[in-house]
Amino acid sequence: MGFKPVNPRSLPKFAKTLYMETIIAQSLLNSHSYNAYRKTVSDLLAEGKATGGVQSEALVHYSLLNETRMNRLEKTVSISEEMTQKLQALPGNYIWLVLSEGWCGDAAQLLPVFHKMALASGKIELKMVFRDANPALMDLFLTNGARSIPKLIILEPSSNKVLGSFGPRPKAAADLIRNYKEKFGVIDDTVKTELQKWYLHDKGLSTQNELVALMESL
Repeated sequence: MGFKPVNPRSLPKFAKTLYMETIIAQSLLNSHSYNAYRKTVSDLLAEGKATGGVQSEALVHYSLLNETRMNRLEKTVSISEEMTQKLQALPGNYIWLVLSEGWCGDAAQLLPVFHKMALASGKIELKMVFRDANPALMDLFLTNGARSIPKLIILEPSSNKVLGSFGPRPKAAADLIRNYKEKFGVIDDTVKTELQKWYLHDKGLSTQNELVALMESL
């Protein structure tokens, strides 16, 4: 059974620390490997279902599109020799705990990159959790007050200490969405299409650069 989400900002410091430790430990118990996460999404789609607490034809449709995207990206995303050397030179071992859902377009673009980076490093264990099944964890890592995904949480394995986080988008992609919303007041299909084009041309490089820089700064 999961924990009921609370507002951690309302807790005293010692209680907030204990609450976070408890939520992260529970979330790790609920976590899946990358391949198991993908299989869960695929198995649900075979039943005509999406992941998460809400079901709709639109979410199933988006999930099917994301399956195709992820299958392609797993074949085409590459980690350069320079990036591989930097990942392998990291001073310790790490857990990347990622909140996601099968219908999320940004997740479809980023998860294969996370997966390839973890494999290239040999020092990173990638663990996946579903956002809607882990609301208490999600609420510890909101983006501007929203449950935006994917969210990658960097943990120190022996203590589960939070070292940092990344997401839901690399900076240029986040800027694209923010600038469009400031100009037009909405997030519509036009900017969503532009975002997918940005990911296509970027080929995961911004995500790799930003994550490596973040890891090296820890």
